[in-house]
Amino acid sequence: MRLRFRTVFWAAAALFVAVLLANAFRPQPVPVDVAQTSRGPMVVTVRDEGRTRVRDEYVVSAPVAGRLRRIELDPGAHVHAGDVVALIEPGAPAFLDARAEAEARAAVESAEAALAAARTERGRAEAELEFARTELERIEDLRGRDLASAAALDRARLELRLADAALRVADENLRAREAELAAARSRLLQPGGSEGAAAAVEVRAPIDGRVLRVMQESETVVPVGAELLSLGDPTDLEIVVEMLSTDAVQVERGAEVIIEDYGRDAPPLRGRVRLVEPYGFTKISALGVEEQRVNVIVDFTAPPEERPALAHGFRVDAAVVTWSADDVLRVPVSALFRSGGRWAVFRVVDGTARLTPLEVGRNNGTFAEVLSGLEGGETVVLYPGERVTDGTEVRRRD
Repeated sequence: MRLRFRTVFWAAAALFVAVLLANAFRPQPVPVDVAQTSRGPMVVTVRDEGRTRVRDEYVVSAPVAGRLRRIELDPGAHVHAGDVVALIEPGAPAFLDARAEAEARAAVESAEAALAAARTERGRAEAELEFARTELERIEDLRGRDLASAAALDRARLELRLADAALRVADENLRAREAELAAARSRLLQPGGSEGAAAAVEVRAPIDGRVLRVMQESETVVPVGAELLSLGDPTDLEIVVEMLSTDAVQVERGAEVIIEDYGRDAPPLRGRVRLVEPYGFTKISALGVEEQRVNVIVDFTAPPEERPALAHGFRVDAAVVTWSADDVLRVPVSALFRSGGRWAVFRVVDGTARLTPLEVGRNNGTFAEVLSGLEGGETVVLYPGERVTDGTEVRRRD
């Protein structure tokens, strides 16, 4: 009897240990993240950074070289067309070194001598004109008494006309020599002299608007064409999105644009594509990669009252809608993977992962459009790892 008891006891203990070992080494369900397929709206966009800018910016430049007086206008100040926004004093002559001054003085002396010769030439021409006039009067008197021929009278008249023309030439030559002397003397002017000082040139605003920025506020010497300030209407904004050319080919004029990330907790704004510029350009990315980009111009559809914080040159995130649908079957992109050259997911059926090939359409980075292979409301595994295979028992991760 004791032998039988011992046999039963050790048999039961061995069975208990076997059960414990079987439970310990039995494969456990793999914890996974899951989601369900669903039907609903889906939007596909191409997204890139953009910046706002005033639609029509007017840059006011210096019309003359000279000393710019300090600009008292501040950014944001309102101006009317024709208002004086800057004053420029025309530049003073440069200092002359000894050699340049000697050359200028020699040029003045040469001009003075030429002027004196011109005055002498004019005196001679004037005397010849007076003689020709007197000679014509004498010949006319003799002709009236038949003491001079008609030819003599004609010659006298010709001499008078020639003398008159010579006097006019002498007058013009005299004015030219006077101008040459004035030019030669002007080369001797030194900075700070009051002679020839010109009044300040007024630079006026071309439009009604606001001052966007002041490029040169302090008093300084500026060349012709130097940018002084820019004007525009800060409420009339547009957005320039420097988009990759591979994305820009998907964008059409009139496409809807969602404008986000322009401020903390700021609601999305709406816009429309007005223009995809026909000329691309090369830009170096932050990683040093050459990229072909195209400017996409976007107009706001919301009134300025809905975007009071935005102004010229602000950064925004623009998402251009390239495709949208109101009712499609969607699966999370994180559930997709490639299997045998096709897209596939793991469906969860009665706690078991089942490999399910499927055909997908559009993809917006969050959801993918399911064309075939799944139905709405089915559970799929998100981010399947190496432990999940076809037939693996799975459970929802806590």
